[in-house]
Amino acid sequence: MIHATRYAPLLACAALLTPRASAASGAEWSEYLGGPDRSHYSALDQINRSNVASLKVAWEYHTGDFGQMQCNPLIVHGVLYGATGTSQVFALEAATGKHLWSFKVPGDYDAVLANDRGVAFWQHGDDPRILCSIDSWLYALDARTGVPIPSFGTGGRVSLKSGLGPQAQEKFVNSTTPGTVYGDLIVMPTRVGEDQDAAPGYIQAFNIRTGTLAWVFKTMPFPGEPGYETWSKDAYKNIDVGSANCWAGMAIDRARGILYCPTGSAAPDFWGGHRLGKDLYANCLLALDAATGKLLWHFQTVHHDIWDRDNPAPPVLLTVDHAGRRVDAVAWTTKHGFVFVFDRVTGESLFPIEEKPFPKSTLDGEEAWPTQPIPSLPAAYARQALGEDDVSPYAENREELLTLLRSCRRGLFQPYGKDKTLLFPGFDGGAEWGGPAVDPSGILYVNSSNMAWVVSMSDAPKESDLALMGPGQRLYTQYCVSCHGLERKGLPAGGIPSLVDVGARYKPEEIVALITSGRRMMPGFTVLSSADKQAIVGYLLGQDTAAGKVAASSAPPRIPYRFDGYNRFVDSKGYPAITPPWGSLTAINLNTGAEVWKVNLGEFKELTAKGIPPTGAENYGGPVVTAGGVLFIGATKDGMFRAFDARTGKVLWAYTLPAAAFATPSTYQVNGRQYVVIACGGTKLGTPKGDSYVAFALP
Repeated sequence: MIHATRYAPLLACAALLTPRASAASGAEWSEYLGGPDRSHYSALDQINRSNVASLKVAWEYHTGDFGQMQCNPLIVHGVLYGATGTSQVFALEAATGKHLWSFKVPGDYDAVLANDRGVAFWQHGDDPRILCSIDSWLYALDARTGVPIPSFGTGGRVSLKSGLGPQAQEKFVNSTTPGTVYGDLIVMPTRVGEDQDAAPGYIQAFNIRTGTLAWVFKTMPFPGEPGYETWSKDAYKNIDVGSANCWAGMAIDRARGILYCPTGSAAPDFWGGHRLGKDLYANCLLALDAATGKLLWHFQTVHHDIWDRDNPAPPVLLTVDHAGRRVDAVAWTTKHGFVFVFDRVTGESLFPIEEKPFPKSTLDGEEAWPTQPIPSLPAAYARQALGEDDVSPYAENREELLTLLRSCRRGLFQPYGKDKTLLFPGFDGGAEWGGPAVDPSGILYVNSSNMAWVVSMSDAPKESDLALMGPGQRLYTQYCVSCHGLERKGLPAGGIPSLVDVGARYKPEEIVALITSGRRMMPGFTVLSSADKQAIVGYLLGQDTAAGKVAASSAPPRIPYRFDGYNRFVDSKGYPAITPPWGSLTAINLNTGAEVWKVNLGEFKELTAKGIPPTGAENYGGPVVTAGGVLFIGATKDGMFRAFDARTGKVLWAYTLPAAAFATPSTYQVNGRQYVVIACGGTKLGTPKGDSYVAFALP
């Protein structure tokens, strides 16, 4: 069932695992985003402001597995551990890029939701392990060979549904972000659906040696548990309500044994009539006892989220000078463009937070929470409002865009309704999953996007309307139309493919596999029966049968409204319809809350060639900052890898990658030489495919 290929003798791999330098020295990148604090920081300074312009390619590794790669690779004892676009795990010699081993679960994993952001490493004595997730399973591999550990779970794997309860067993559950290690435990983030059939997003800890479930924290509390009163009384049953999951990953203060977990919104995303109330512990930062899962404190960034304002990235742990004393703090960035900063022990905010009033919902059965928390400092790093003067001067259809803008409700936390709402910052932020970097002086560096989206809701189809449809169209209308649209055109620039010609690209059985497993941003619809999936395929291929009785899972929707789809606010050429910047990189002093500098991040080279200053661009993936005073970041559609002066924001070096790098780089040292490596795999925002890991070093 499971295999690994070995490209180096076992003893050679074991020799590579002999410690050569400590992680504390910066030589290793042994944990996701650089360490347990998720600071994206390295103490290495061989590459610095004075010489970074001399960087050259040291090696390039082709995975042979094209697709979007978001992996932040680990480097431990001279070995690099990464993942391909379809979650195949591999090991390389970090100094040369030489392939050592690969692990792949047999099957066509091109159809699996990947977006794999990396793996976790654990070692006790001569037992080094790689922990990785593929589909709904957590695997433990021998770090020397890539072979599954037989004593871990069953055949080297355990189900990520283990602690989610019986309702979740037939629902979509995955993990795109590495777990967090504490002693012999690994705490796993999970990706679940975002509709009414979503699994609950409970946080689970597994024993790394055995795979047994150690503890579970219920993000949707049961009767009698704290927080239960903040939901509708039956929400915990996970029938029409789910999610509230930590998908972005966690940070950990190992000395104190405190785990910091950011959670996302409850499901369904955009109508919360079955989950009225604040919905704890959705949209929270949770401070948990890492050994037991006990809640120590929490803060909710969005009450009763009906905008999909997940906390999108792990928080960062740092120490700041505040009110005349040194404070161990935790900070996190949000999709709506704010930084929250708390005492990591007490949960006390270091800057005032005001509960500000916002509009009521206009949808029947919905009750938007009347206030939302807005920090006084730091100031928002993403733009918060759009007026008529903010419509792009470069748009050829500017008058048309002005008319659309005038028709939209605008402003932060405007509830969606049957009329149009302009969501800004957009669904992907503000900040996204790449997360911020922070250096020891307390300067936080965050990249963000400035993209607006036009949103509306409509009445769900009535039973009489559904009865006139064939079974495939009926199911498509209920499960697929909100993303792919009534005309099946999707939003290719936003990563939602057109289904108009899907039969020319996939065989019927491959489409069924995609519906089952999901792919990238699309969750798997495991709730659908085999007959339902075949019916959807029939509709997509123009072979839908006549209207009539269909399977039970295609019963009329249990919620009264339908989301009308993801529609970017773009001009006739596909560019953002607002004035630049369209993407930015900001440095913020968390000791004071003051902005240090802000620059545009990314460009559209064809516009620059016309004399338009670099506009910035949407960006995915985070930065790395080093003791050499250099900040490295890819993240942009233009396919560039850039080095900035961390003091000023000035570009010191830039390199055109073989494909856009929607990933966070890693930096490490082997045999006295510092490297910076980044995964380059496109297929987002319409970028070309790629399969490379590229490492750079000084000549």
